[in-house]
Amino acid sequence: MKSDIKLIDYLGVRRSIPAFQMSEPGPHKAEIEEILRLASRVPDHGKLAPWRFIVYRGEERGRISEELLKLALEAKPELSDEMIQVERTRFTRAPVVVAVVSKSGPHLKIPEWEQLMSAGAVCLNTIFAANAHGWVANWLTEWFAYDERAYELLGVKPGERIAGFIHMGSTTFPAVERPRPELTETVTWFGGED
Repeated sequence: MKSDIKLIDYLGVRRSIPAFQMSEPGPHKAEIEEILRLASRVPDHGKLAPWRFIVYRGEERGRISEELLKLALEAKPELSDEMIQVERTRFTRAPVVVAVVSKSGPHLKIPEWEQLMSAGAVCLNTIFAANAHGWVANWLTEWFAYDERAYELLGVKPGERIAGFIHMGSTTFPAVERPRPELTETVTWFGGED
């Protein structure tokens, strides 16, 4: 990523890089903190901050990946060798993985739906902030985002949910464009003629 790109130019070419195409180096702790500080600047009705971050780095990523493999094999003992390798590398594909954890819940004034959308906005803002710092990023969920058996391992508390895992790092692969929806397929107009 260019560090001096204008926002409008960036939005016109923004593209996620697959996590399996990422490599070292990744952002260091101070840079991750700045990325997360920027990522937190999202719409948040009621100033609840109904989300939090969990950062996975270093050797801990390998340990977590091995534990996730065990959980996957419990659910599907017949996993192919290829899928075993996929599970074994879930958290080691990128140098840094950040979980965005939704803490949404019932509130007197703020609908839970708005809290969930705020967590989604944090996920996208984390990608934007990582890219602004020159890193590639990708927002993934994966099966273990929805499997509460993995939550304690991942540091997710009871009642919380995973909005996404943001993978960050470097790459030598080019960002390849993919088809985008046509506005005629996604926009409905009411009023105005210009």
